[in-house]
Amino acid sequence: MPAIEIKKNVYWVGAIDWNLKNFHGYAMARRGTTYNAFLVLDDKITLFDTVSEKFKWDLYHQVRSLVKLEEIDYIVVNHLELDHSGALPFMVDNIKPEKIFCSSMGEKSIHGHFHNKDWPLQVVKDGESISLGKRNVTFMETRMLHWPDSMFSYIPEDKLLISSDAFGQNIASQKIFDDQHDLNLLLSEARHYYTNIILPFSPLVQKLLDKVQKAGLEIDMIAPDHGVIWRTHPGKILEAYADFAAQTLKPKAVLVYDTMWGSTEKMVKAVADALTEEGIDIRVMSLKSFHHSDVMGEFSDAAALVCASPTHNNGMLPLMSDFLTYMKGLKPKNRLGAALGSYGWSGEAPGAMAKVLEEAGFELPEKPYRTQFVPAHEQLAQCKELGRNLASAIKAKTQA
Repeated sequence: MPAIEIKKNVYWVGAIDWNLKNFHGYAMARRGTTYNAFLVLDDKITLFDTVSEKFKWDLYHQVRSLVKLEEIDYIVVNHLELDHSGALPFMVDNIKPEKIFCSSMGEKSIHGHFHNKDWPLQVVKDGESISLGKRNVTFMETRMLHWPDSMFSYIPEDKLLISSDAFGQNIASQKIFDDQHDLNLLLSEARHYYTNIILPFSPLVQKLLDKVQKAGLEIDMIAPDHGVIWRTHPGKILEAYADFAAQTLKPKAVLVYDTMWGSTEKMVKAVADALTEEGIDIRVMSLKSFHHSDVMGEFSDAAALVCASPTHNNGMLPLMSDFLTYMKGLKPKNRLGAALGSYGWSGEAPGAMAKVLEEAGFELPEKPYRTQFVPAHEQLAQCKELGRNLASAIKAKTQA
């Protein structure tokens, strides 16, 4: 794919990973992804970020179509995660840059990843600027968004924010601009990306957005490291991130479950019916059919999470244990929860799930509910009562 000019003398030179589905080993990227890198042609020719090592020759040829690699003066490393820095040693060897700019934590990560002590590293501080000639670059540290080394690069003359992993989405496409796609799709993919990667750091996102606003940065383009470049709707993704970080909730419940012989599934359907009757939006998701990251994508704006599993070896089924461990690490805030399930002879699963929900800060309006063997009409009526009570709690939370 050819290099694409995104601003005058500023080029996208990244790579498209059409076939990626497993993102970093813990989330799904069902539309593939891109690894975005940018080349600025100025008195000091500068490469911003690289790509995954697997795509180093894509990057090489993109850059080579514009300039000889040895003509590049600077490399800026905004983020050291290997999908953005894997090709860095290869590019350093070919470019032999005058300087490599990174954050203080970035310097530590470079040494830790590549064990190369003789690179011409120059650590930049938050708010520090460098001149490329006609342009300046101002660096903004964004620690833990989502790695300690992360930083933004802002070019005021172009009103361009190169934003590392923030504001990204996993979309593989030769159409690299937001106005070439359906906006609702982009925002949905951005939400999925945020929830599965950045959600634990939401308080830092809120501080960062406030910092950007107070700095008075004029931004008419945001270029993240994954997915499309926001050239028409940069304000929309900034607004969306404010909403994501605030964890604004809807009157919605996600019912996530696993089942062996269908008894627990019947209980889930009864709860779902009651929630629907009470006007609550629902998503019913079997863990045999949905990856834990897809469940979290749906749960991102939901007020309640219903977890259901039969008892297996005195605990919950493995897929539910996996999901709850993953969910707890993402630290969703201010949510409601419920736990239920069938059992044969011991019945510990609902209590075990409720314990994890409580440890994660969930409020449980109802005690864990369990029923032995196959639920009859009476037990399903109890499930519906649980659903109605949960609906009342959801309405109280989202209408407050």
